[in-house]
Amino acid sequence: MCSINGCVNFAHPERVSGAAVAAAGARLARRGPDANGAFFTPGVGFYHNRLAVMDPEGGAQPMRAYYGGQWYTIVYNGEIYNSDELRRDLVLKGAAFRTTCDTETVLWSYILYGEACPRYLNGIFAFAVHDPVREQVFFARDRLGVKPFFYARSEGNFYFSSEVKGLFAHPEIRPEIDLEGLWQLFYLTPVTLPGSGVFRRVEELLPAHAARVTREGFTDWCYWQLEAKECRDDAPTAAATVRHLFCDAVKRQLSSDVPLAVLLSGGLDSSAITAVAAQHLHGQGKELSTYSFEYEGNKENFKSSLFQPQRDDEFAAALAAELGTDHTVLTAPTEEVAGYLEAAALARDLPGQADIDSSLLYFCQRIKKRHTVLLSGECSDEIFGGYPWFYRSEMLHRDFFPWLHDPHTRIGLFDDSTVHAAQGLAYLREVCRKSTEACPVLDGECEADRTARIATFLSTRYFMANLLARKDRMSMYSAVEVRVPFADHRILEYVFNVPWAIKFGNGVEKALLRHAMEGYLPDRVLWRKKSPYPKTHNPAYETRVREMLAARLSRKGGFLSEYLDRRRLNELLEGESGTWFGQLMARPQLIAWLCQLDAWFEAYDVQLV
Repeated sequence: MCSINGCVNFAHPERVSGAAVAAAGARLARRGPDANGAFFTPGVGFYHNRLAVMDPEGGAQPMRAYYGGQWYTIVYNGEIYNSDELRRDLVLKGAAFRTTCDTETVLWSYILYGEACPRYLNGIFAFAVHDPVREQVFFARDRLGVKPFFYARSEGNFYFSSEVKGLFAHPEIRPEIDLEGLWQLFYLTPVTLPGSGVFRRVEELLPAHAARVTREGFTDWCYWQLEAKECRDDAPTAAATVRHLFCDAVKRQLSSDVPLAVLLSGGLDSSAITAVAAQHLHGQGKELSTYSFEYEGNKENFKSSLFQPQRDDEFAAALAAELGTDHTVLTAPTEEVAGYLEAAALARDLPGQADIDSSLLYFCQRIKKRHTVLLSGECSDEIFGGYPWFYRSEMLHRDFFPWLHDPHTRIGLFDDSTVHAAQGLAYLREVCRKSTEACPVLDGECEADRTARIATFLSTRYFMANLLARKDRMSMYSAVEVRVPFADHRILEYVFNVPWAIKFGNGVEKALLRHAMEGYLPDRVLWRKKSPYPKTHNPAYETRVREMLAARLSRKGGFLSEYLDRRRLNELLEGESGTWFGQLMARPQLIAWLCQLDAWFEAYDVQLV
């Protein structure tokens, strides 16, 4: 994994500043500490920071290939899991490979397949290719948006970057927030609107999209999308198909030239990955390393809830012993979880999921001491229907996103003449309505299947995108690459069309995946009630973030001290602590989020416009 950034302006090449492109690259250096490089030609500047994972000796970037009398140049961030198959076909078509790095596979795919090349790629990626023949730069992003790609346009210049912070190295792109940005902050974050970078004039290349920049300007298009199709498979056939697709995805993603491990919570998703990976590596005479996470004080203070019915630690340790992995339990101290909040906001370029982010950042930095590549269980719940809003009708059949249990919680704390809450809610309700209507459905399908499709479509487009962004930013800030086998688009394509009666067989969430993994996992794990990424239950954490919030409120000139309604804040602090977002965000996380928000406004010098 890596960072990429650059500037393109074919009409006025003199406006491409090498110094600014390099400065943007310097802001992204944590994503790729192993090497960096630049490429400049009239009208084009590329910069790359490398985290060496495949072919450490031969995979330097920007990478070039000579074909038809011209040099093509790529900067690339990602991993391609069908690289070997592609290489065989590309060699037959005239490719001359010099390395074993998948970067070169992607470059030759563009040279020989043209703008259709993303359709051939199985993996996670964001890349840019300079094509001197067509005098253009071609861009593409993976189907589910695992790898980030942001861009901005100003006075004919097209800027792109793996993270928003890289764009701000260009003086004309400023950290400004308009009303739409404020509404995303206070209603939606950590979820954001697809295609939006939240900051004014900052955009995101959508997942499954490609684009080009020429003298005529910027054009983008969709190269893949979910389709509603009839599925006639019975439950055993569906389970066998999922089993094949999932095991193939895991095995493909175990290829690495640097140390690799799996994040094992003891839940269904991470346990399934661990079981398949351990069996595959044991067959090669290798031992799999695994990690699980815990928090200081959780054992004494854990409270069961609808969203988190059980603790993970005993399940993870027992399964690791049974599968024969080299298992490590990492425990996050309360002070560190609070202390990493600001760094987590800087890593994400936004206030995100409070201690859910900061703890992951802490854990990734500890893991980096031994491992550089991780496999993780994100995306399973969104694809197989693991969240309560898939089967609790009161959560889905409302006029707002189902994971936002109380949309007024945050925005109600701020001066309404600034945030215009009612206008924002109406705007975002319309966005939700249009997104629901955009979901592909089949004529005549039953209500349960249609509801499941809509829940999947919204969850993958919004909620999953947030989780993938969180995992990418926290891990890459620590120079760790995370792979997500459930994000293989073949799995989503198939499961999207499996009838809900099979996915939710006998009223059991993710029954399809559970049946698919029979024989790999013991029943106590296979049929365990879902439990999400853990959070701290230690009351000392809320005490600490309350102190941090009080300190921020005492400072004059900060965003909170200027715009926060103290009376409403006090009501929040003295009231009950209910979950207001997703499965984990309750009052301690809201207090921590406010601290992140204030620190973010200060660090980025964010201006309201």
